[in-house]
Amino acid sequence: MEIVIKSFVWIFKNLFWINIIFAILLVFFERRNPTSTWLWIMVLTFLPGIGFLLYLFIGQDLSKKKLFDLKEEVDHCFKNMAALQEEQIKKNQYLFKDPNYAKYEDLITMNLISSESFFTQDNNIELYFDGLDKFESLMKSIENAKEFIYLQYYIFKSDNLGKKIIDLLCKKASEGVEVKLLIDGMGGRNFSRKYIKKLRDCGAEVAVFFRALIPYISLRINYRNHRKICIIDGKEGFIGGFNVGDEYIGLSKKFGYWRDTHIKITGSAVALLQWRFNLDWRFATGKEIKRCQTYLPDKIGTSGVQIVSSGPDSKWASIKNSYLKMISNAKEKIYIETPYFIPDDSLFDALKIAGLSGVDVRVVLPNKPDHPFVYWAGMSYIGELLKAGVKFYTYEKGFLHSKVVIMDDFVSSVGTANLDIRSFKLNFEVNAFIYDEAINLKLTERFLNDLKNCKEITLEEYNKRGKIVKIKESFSRLLSPIL
Repeated sequence: MEIVIKSFVWIFKNLFWINIIFAILLVFFERRNPTSTWLWIMVLTFLPGIGFLLYLFIGQDLSKKKLFDLKEEVDHCFKNMAALQEEQIKKNQYLFKDPNYAKYEDLITMNLISSESFFTQDNNIELYFDGLDKFESLMKSIENAKEFIYLQYYIFKSDNLGKKIIDLLCKKASEGVEVKLLIDGMGGRNFSRKYIKKLRDCGAEVAVFFRALIPYISLRINYRNHRKICIIDGKEGFIGGFNVGDEYIGLSKKFGYWRDTHIKITGSAVALLQWRFNLDWRFATGKEIKRCQTYLPDKIGTSGVQIVSSGPDSKWASIKNSYLKMISNAKEKIYIETPYFIPDDSLFDALKIAGLSGVDVRVVLPNKPDHPFVYWAGMSYIGELLKAGVKFYTYEKGFLHSKVVIMDDFVSSVGTANLDIRSFKLNFEVNAFIYDEAINLKLTERFLNDLKNCKEITLEEYNKRGKIVKIKESFSRLLSPIL
């Protein structure tokens, strides 16, 4: 007992130097972004012991090597097709069916190179701005499924909406349809084990991405799978911001009406979305993927689409780079809807330059923050951008969760990635980059309609913020690299 006590006394006396050693070993050797590195040094220095525990749960990367190894091993399905397409585009041999596509050849090529995002130009896109409409369409597609149903959600709750979908999945599984459900270990922590058992008992497969070691408690907030993907028979694909829960259909007293954006794709891009699901399923289950199916379904529409993924297993921050490319190349307008606004230096400068260049840049944020530190950090970035001519609005009708970027009159992005550092570096995300004038117009019309339910943040109003608010913003901004 005396030895134990002496050991604790020694550790306490030398805690500062032990902390410094941990800082060197765990931060510098990972070659992080300098801003993030200095933040963690500050946390480790001013919170000895506690800071180290925070780093273990929030900062340290225990699984990244495994993620990269897995990526190299299996992410090759469309590699040759993407390489061939890239070569054809560079040699002016690729046939663009719409001459407008050629104007965005640089964006298309960048996505081909950075994430092997094969460009398809024969898709049909349906837009959903309301949860009731989205889930009505999804459940109808599930009901009509003949071969397989693949669902992937960050959050899947066992509430009224969740139970309806579970019952329907069980019904289809009992009919012999292959059913797979993938949920995130943290986002899906409220998914009842009882319903996991129910799904498995009726023949469906259920997998958890980064399962928590302790049931219902996930201390590891980094490297979460934030994707929302649904594939029906390889013919229909859903992607966007809606998770599964009653709040997403406007039944939450806290949030009220839930404003989000989701799309349904029919056409060749569905095969790319399906491959994304297959990779995530393999990581969560360890099961081998069936032979790569690069067959592209019958041509349905005329919309160009690239499915772009990014995450800790990606060499490039492909979604962030695509946002950056859209903002930098915009000539007329950039309209953004995002629930979380924490741009890194490159995006911050791009937005500022676009505003100073006379581009109509407008950003809509939620008025009801669900994560206070994220909200206050985001507000801290607004002042300088307002001075540069960027306009900001807060959505007053309910909670805004939409992740949309609209460029000029042809290119748009709808997906799961927020405009924040977490989405760019720490979470697994997927977006559909859409090249279509009609879809761009519909998204623009909805954006302008949303502004009717918004309050503009003027520079005069922003400058009137109280000291307490400014302190909250300053403190939260210091934490922004890990928020």
